[in-house]
Amino acid sequence: MAEDVQKVNPDLVVRDKEGKPYSVRYDQVNAMLLNEFLKEHKRVLALESQLTAAAEVVRTQAVRTAESEQRNGIEQTRAASCGS
Repeated sequence: MAEDVQKVNPDLVVRDKEGKPYSVRYDQVNAMLLNEFLKEHKRVLALESQLTAAAEVVRTQAVRTAESEQRNGIEQTRAASCGS
């Protein structure tokens, strides 16, 4: 187990006299996990904020497109009626 933990976080491993992984510092695992959780939570909040901003841009563009299509439709209708 200590060998696997060493690959992820060497600071959580106790070594024997020969420097080989011997045990895991289980008392520090919770603090490390909490720290990693908090980092990921902060990242999720930032991504949610970016997603909200992107969704607002899409909504704005959809409204502008609909307004433009409506204006074009009105102009085409006027042009057709004037040409008749």
